[in-house]
Amino acid sequence: MEKQEIENTSEKIKFGKRFEIFHDKNYKLLLLIPLSLLIFSLIYMGVFYSQNQDFIYKDISLTGGTSVTINEKINVDDLKNVLADKLENINTREISDLITREQIATIIETKTEGEQTKQILEEYLGYELNEKNSSFEFTGSTLSESFYQQLLIAILFAFAFMAIVVFIIFRSFIPSAAVIISAFADILMTLVLVNLLGIQMSSAGIIAFLMLIGYSVDTDILLTTKVLKRDGPLNERILKAFRTGTTMTLTSLLAITFALIIVSSFSIILTQIFTILVIGLVFDLINTWITNVSILKWYAKKKK
Repeated sequence: MEKQEIENTSEKIKFGKRFEIFHDKNYKLLLLIPLSLLIFSLIYMGVFYSQNQDFIYKDISLTGGTSVTINEKINVDDLKNVLADKLENINTREISDLITREQIATIIETKTEGEQTKQILEEYLGYELNEKNSSFEFTGSTLSESFYQQLLIAILFAFAFMAIVVFIIFRSFIPSAAVIISAFADILMTLVLVNLLGIQMSSAGIIAFLMLIGYSVDTDILLTTKVLKRDGPLNERILKAFRTGTTMTLTSLLAITFALIIVSSFSIILTQIFTILVIGLVFDLINTWITNVSILKWYAKKKK
């Protein structure tokens, strides 16, 4: 038994040494992976903005419109296909029971005014919609646009204050810039993938990006703190930070993924928040442990 443990330990040490040699030779080359993703993301967002005059697809909570919840089992695909020409920007989805996964309600979202939406739906369904079998919510376009602008300002301020705090903590340009670049890349790449998936962003989705700033920065600060301490060999410091940081990120990722699976059938708001966080945490693994590590290693070796 002891012999087996010694052999396993020896193999781990050999693997660690081989990886150190590989990383020392190729850490600059590895930067091409996140750099390619970043360039693609910037180009994609430039094209996306030129086509849509915005950075996201917005749902009615940000554009204004009518949301109808009907407490009936309805084929959402048929409803959408039939009413696509009658209701502006119609979007439909099911609400299912958490345990049985059986449909218990249907949500219809459209930019069409409330009374007109109600009339069209009643003609399609063949019965009157009332307080017992449905609920209507209407949001004005002016209020939604104002709320959207305030959320964007909140994200900009949060990112700016984060950057200031990082510069105050490390008081060195390159390590601080590496943290900020990694956090920015996390947000940008997540936004690109959200748009590629065609997700219509709600106010809750934008708030998820505020949460992502915090998730993105914590492992970067942990890594930078470990590397700048100069307590032991550089690769050893990076490895210690990697073990702690990946444990933090993977724990959060597993918890959020599990929550996403549970809420996906009955809460569109939580589904969107958790989806954005899952995507962001995956990109955070790339940008922290390739982008930030490579920049910091380059900086540490130059300074040495």
